[in-house]
Amino acid sequence: YELEVYDKLKDKTLAIIEPREDYKRDKTWSFWKVFSHNFDDCVKKSWNNFTINTPNNTKYVDCETTPYQTIDSGMFYEKILSKLKLNKNIQFFKSIDEIDKSNSIVFNSVPNFENKQSELWQHFCGVEIETRKDFFDEEIFNLMDFNCDQKDAVHFFYTLPFSKNKALVETTWLSNLESDVYKDYEIQLENYIKNNLRIKEYKINYTEKGAIPLYYPNTNNNFINIGTVGEMTRLSTGYTFLNIQEHSKYIRENLDNIGNKERFKLKNKYIFLDKIFLKVVKNNPEQMPSIFFNLFKVKADTFIKFMSNKSNLVDDLSIILKMPKFTFLKALF
Repeated sequence: YELEVYDKLKDKTLAIIEPREDYKRDKTWSFWKVFSHNFDDCVKKSWNNFTINTPNNTKYVDCETTPYQTIDSGMFYEKILSKLKLNKNIQFFKSIDEIDKSNSIVFNSVPNFENKQSELWQHFCGVEIETRKDFFDEEIFNLMDFNCDQKDAVHFFYTLPFSKNKALVETTWLSNLESDVYKDYEIQLENYIKNNLRIKEYKINYTEKGAIPLYYPNTNNNFINIGTVGEMTRLSTGYTFLNIQEHSKYIRENLDNIGNKERFKLKNKYIFLDKIFLKVVKNNPEQMPSIFFNLFKVKADTFIKFMSNKSNLVDDLSIILKMPKFTFLKALF
């Protein structure tokens, strides 16, 4: 889409290899809007306030300067496909074997996850529920609610209210994928909706499941890797969408020489700090609810810039100083 709207494909052919039969809503992308992007018309809802909960505390946070946005993947697909269909130089194929790859640049977003179930993942299941009566405050979302069973991992619920009677409620784990103890998502969601949110009557309009690797998967060095396999996922958070937009812009600006350009990647400081953070997650899961809660004791703007790869040294130090020193030094050394 980035290449097409900037007229980079008028004298090139583009083959998109995609096995899926149809494009319909299958996921939700959410992020703080720290810079402009091409998809404001696909934003389902935007919020200026959020909460984070532990069993004993609730923190209310204002994010008006960098609102939190949610993009509906169905609207996203429709916007992109309707644009791409106008260019006869763009064609879709089910298999890469159908095309001649000679004299081509290959962009790859297919990772190799072989034998990686023991690694750390962010895996989740969400349902969009609809209530008969108005229930939700649609002006504030719940980023993390740790008031739930942790099972020797990191577990929280996430609630995005789209209206007074519709919301996405998601159960999220930071754990390995080897154990089935974390995967009874439907039971977790039912218990949370009925016992924590205290909603007795509701219907489910939509369900999504996913798993984001909190490590960088094996890559094919013959290709230009993009998306998660191109290391665009921020490992401490799973946020990827805006990083992909920046990578797409970089590719568009350097398309004619992209094979010789330096590989686009997140700044080394974030890769380094995330590696330490994930060691703490793996070795000290019981501390994570309080660690996440303490992150929000810094200014909201500082935290959001750090999570969105836009922080300066002062922001970084503010975050680091809120962390338990011994735990993180142990992970460092």
